[in-house]
Order: sequence, then structure tokens, then C-alpha cells
Amino acid sequence: MTWVERTNQKIGESVVGRWFRMDFSGHPRERKGSRFFTEIRAGLATFFAMAYIIAVNANITSQSGGTCVCASTAEDPICEFNTEYLLCKDVVRRDLITATAAIAAFSSILMGLFANLPVALAPGMGLNAYFAFQVVGFHGTGPVSYNMAVTAVFVEGFIFIGLSLLGMRQWLARAIPASIKLATGAGIGLYLALIGLTYSAGIGAVTGNKDTPMELAGCIDKYKNPETGACKSHKLQNPTFWLGLFGGGMFTAILMMYRVKGAIIAGIALVSIASWPRTTNVTYFPYTDVGNSSFDFFKKVATFHKIEKTLVQQEWDLSQAGGQFGLALITFLYVDILDCTGTLYAMARFAGFVDPETQDFEGSAAAYIVDAFSISIGSLFGSPPVTAYVESGAGISEGGKTGITAIVTGLCFFISIFFAPIFASIPPWATGCTLVLVGAMMMKAAADINWHYPGDAIPAFVTMALMPFTYSIAYGLIAGIMTYVVLNTVAWAVEKATGGRIVPYNKDTKEPWNPPKGLFPRWAVRAMKGDKLFWRDPAHRGATIEVSDSDLGRKSQELHPMEGLEDEKLRRETSAGAISEKRA
Repeated sequence: MTWVERTNQKIGESVVGRWFRMDFSGHPRERKGSRFFTEIRAGLATFFAMAYIIAVNANITSQSGGTCVCASTAEDPICEFNTEYLLCKDVVRRDLITATAAIAAFSSILMGLFANLPVALAPGMGLNAYFAFQVVGFHGTGPVSYNMAVTAVFVEGFIFIGLSLLGMRQWLARAIPASIKLATGAGIGLYLALIGLTYSAGIGAVTGNKDTPMELAGCIDKYKNPETGACKSHKLQNPTFWLGLFGGGMFTAILMMYRVKGAIIAGIALVSIASWPRTTNVTYFPYTDVGNSSFDFFKKVATFHKIEKTLVQQEWDLSQAGGQFGLALITFLYVDILDCTGTLYAMARFAGFVDPETQDFEGSAAAYIVDAFSISIGSLFGSPPVTAYVESGAGISEGGKTGITAIVTGLCFFISIFFAPIFASIPPWATGCTLVLVGAMMMKAAADINWHYPGDAIPAFVTMALMPFTYSIAYGLIAGIMTYVVLNTVAWAVEKATGGRIVPYNKDTKEPWNPPKGLFPRWAVRAMKGDKLFWRDPAHRGATIEVSDSDLGRKSQELHPMEGLEDEKLRRETSAGAISEKRA
């Protein structure tokens, strides 16, 4: 036995191993195959897969201007060229570098410690774009101020805590038709891709104009229309556009094709390093007041940047916000419910933790509460809503099975706090194609939409199309749900009125909508029935479930070799129970 194996066994037999249900711990629900050093490797893999969020979230969210006040003029109404405002905005971006790393560290460690899941959390992609460009607006031109927006996020977190305790998050997620759920993920992917192609947080490939809603861009500043940002000439001649396209886009995509771990980080690093020299045409540090300030901060390399402008900026006087505040809050709630719930279930299923009978997973209640609590804490740092990350699958693929994976990822984020100058010096054209690639990965949900029945297909398409076309996740969701309700209500009414003689084309292929049954979570039902251990699921009290090979085995092995471990685990856990039942 090597020293690595001996160390794994000793840690597994310790109090730590028992808490995380590791191999050798003797816990009734021991997670077979979990090893301490494997968990560390898995945590590092997850961090390198999602570390891009530190720079990307700061670049996107800071486009709102944060708490900076714009002294608008007739020539520059939204402070696109105001040096004082741009310097303030750069400080906000540095604040958000620290905030993103800090809340990712805090939430991931809590998830691992209390939910015992190998799932990391950070400010959500899509949610941050909605926060910056739709709620607060570019340079604060939206309907809600930055202060009120973080207030909405703070309130959302506490609402989620209540919903999590009552089991309503699962109930609400199940109430949304399947086609709308799938279209939401795909629509957010298109929305992110559009942001990655624009100037403010991307490579500058497209822009709006007066005559056309969108057109090709890619020119340098002196050829832009100061009012619309459209290129008057010299399109696609900006060197940063080509650097971002090939260095951050094509290079990263090729690495992803070969499943190179850390492909996104490699692309961002390549473009960033190429943009740091001050004597090139693609420099991120031009000889201007803003460029000099950024370069002075960059030279520090390793330092702790204290949050100056975004810490605890909640505004509780909501009289000026009105319905826009409510709309932002409801949209944050809805999108986050779908995003986090879907990601947690997907990662739990990938890791083999989902109960085939209840369709719940171990630690689900704690996971939802940790997510909700992290949302509110993140808002105090000035961050958009926190959510679970699908990049956690990188760690699970490396063998991560316990919360130690998430804790290691969180510790890596904590260390990155002290390298804020490096992350603050990543230009938007280095992360723009990252948004496009993330959007491409999110689009795979569209393949599962039922395109055969118009009552499912049309609402799904409306949802996907209106998110990027209206530059709003909220409007896309509202339009999709309303379209679904109108089409399917009319179809139902006509079918009933004609005694079933007139039905829509391909009605037999319609995705069934099964409204959730019962408003109360299972623990509340058990408590009302007098169960003294109502907070513990009977399935987790040592009870076992017999599952046949035909039910679980062969199909999950085809999907991913990791999922085959779930079958073996279930068979081992249920064998004793099956034998005892036969003897009885």
C-alpha cells in the first residue's frame, strides 16, 4: 500500500471522512470510490473550469457603472468618454473582482461543508447580464438604480430561504412547462452570445444603428458614430477584434474540441497577455488617464483590493422604483429557480446521487438553503445572484463525490482574491468569445424541445428569440409563457367544445404538463402525520430500495461511465435489504 493509499484510508476513517461520507468511513450512506486526494484533484479541475467567472462577471456587471454618478452632457449623455466616470467605473470593476472571488469562495465552501455536494457556486452567467444591461442598464440608463438592484437580489435570497424551507423551489420549477424550461437555457445562451459580440463586454463585432437594429462593427473608436456607436467606416479593422476572435475564440474552441481541461482559461490568458504590453495596437493600457491608472494597479500583481464602492449599497426607499423593482425581483426569482435547480439536479444525477424513486438527491434541502443564503451575502458585496455552476461537472468527471471537492474549489477562489490586479487587467475582448462559447454550450437544450407540436415549439421559439432580440431575459420568459397559455388553452377549449373531433396537428406528441401535486414539502407532511424524525427522509434512515438492472443499469452506462458507478452503488446498498426482505 502506497503512502497515498494509506493517507486516503486514514482520512476516510477519521471524523472528516465520516462527515463527508467518504470511503472507509463506515457511514451507512458511504460514497464508494471517494478518496481524499481524488477530491483535491477534482476541486482544482472545477476551479480551472470556472475561474473565468472572476474576470467575466466583473467586466459584465461593471458596465452598469455601479454606484458611480454620471455627470451627463449634451455631447456625452451616458458618460462614455467622461474620464472621471470611467476612472470610477474601473474602481467598481476592481471591487467586483474581489467580490466575485470572495462570494464564490464563501458559497462553494458552505455548499461542500453542509450539503456535501461536489458543486461550486458563483455569480450566475445570464443573471449578471440581465442585472447589468436590463435592470440597471449600461452606465445606469436602466429603470432601476444599482443600489435598488442589489436590494432586489438581497430580498430574493431571503425569499429563496423561505421557499427552500417549504419545498416550494422544487414545486415552482416543476410547474413550468418542459418546453419553456428548455427554451430558457437556450435563450440565455443566445443572450450571452450577443453580449459577447458587442463592444461593452465583448469583441465589438456587432452594434446597433438608427436605420438597422443591428449591423456589423469592429472599427476603432475614431470611426464610430458617437451617438449610436455604429461604425461609419473601417469595419472589422480593429486589431482587438481579430485578437479576441482568433485568440479567445478559435483557439479556445479548438482546445474544447479536444477536451483540454482549462481551455477557457487558456484562451483568456493568451489574449490578456498579448494585450498587456503598452506599445502595441491591442494594448489594454493606452497612455491615457484611465490606461495609466489601470497599469499602475496591474503592476502590483499580488495585493488585496478592498471593496470601496459596491459594499453594502442597498437602498430601501423603493418609492421611486415601483413596478420595475417588482419585475426585477420576480425575474431574478424565476430565472434563478430554473437555473440553480436545474444545475443542481443535473450535477447530482451526473455524480449518481439522485434517488430513482423520489427523484430527490442527498443534501438537497441544505443545498437550496446555502444557495439562497449566498445570494443575499453576495448582494452585500455588490454582486448579481449566485447560482450553482455546470462547470462542476469537470470536477465530478475527475472523480469528485463529496463536498471536499467544492471546498477545495472555494479555497482556490479565496487565494485568487489576493491576485486582483491580474484579474482586473483582463480586457473585454479576452472574455467576449468566452460568452459566445458558453452560449453555444447552453444551446444544446434546444435539441430536447418538442419541435413536432406547435403548442410546444412556438412558445419555446418565442422565448429563445425574444431574449436576445429584446435584450431582456424577463420579456422573453413572459412572452413565452403567455404564448404557451394562449395556444394550449384555445386548443383545449376547441377540443372540449367539439367533443374531441377537432384537435391540433400532432397533438398526440404534445409534452405532458403535470402540475405539481400538493403544496407542502414531504418533511411537512411527515410532521403533520406525527413522524418524530420528520426532518429525515425515510429513504435516508438506512432504508433501502431494490432497483433492477433494467431500470437503471444499461442506459446510464451508455450516457457516461461515471453514472455506471451509481448502479453498482445502488446494488451494493440494496443487496442487504433485499436479502432481509426475502428471509422475512
